[in-house]
Amino acid sequence: MTQTHTVHIHHRQKQCEYTVRVPEDRYVLQTAENQGADLPFACRNGACTTCAVRILSGSVEQPEAMGLSPALREQGYALLCVSYPRTDLEVETQDEDEVYELQFGRYFGKGKVRVGLPLDED
Repeated sequence: MTQTHTVHIHHRQKQCEYTVRVPEDRYVLQTAENQGADLPFACRNGACTTCAVRILSGSVEQPEAMGLSPALREQGYALLCVSYPRTDLEVETQDEDEVYELQFGRYFGKGKVRVGLPLDED
């Protein structure tokens, strides 16, 4: 029998909270939506940071979270679209741009992009 965990979600952007029950073999995002939660998402396959949360307590397994570096995972970030609960959880939604900057800012935050020569017009 699959164990089920209580997941408490603080939705910062909408200033509301959801409490849902999620089996260990189900993704948090999809299960929460099935229980009426209106949460941010985009790709649903762990490749972006739209559904990123910060784990306040508890733990998840997220082997398919390509959109988060191991360093961010160690800092307590998770992607709800590909997260399986392993304990009761308390999480807080994050601003997608903030997480993206943490993830990729060192690569893309180097100043203005230089463009090549203008194209010849015929």
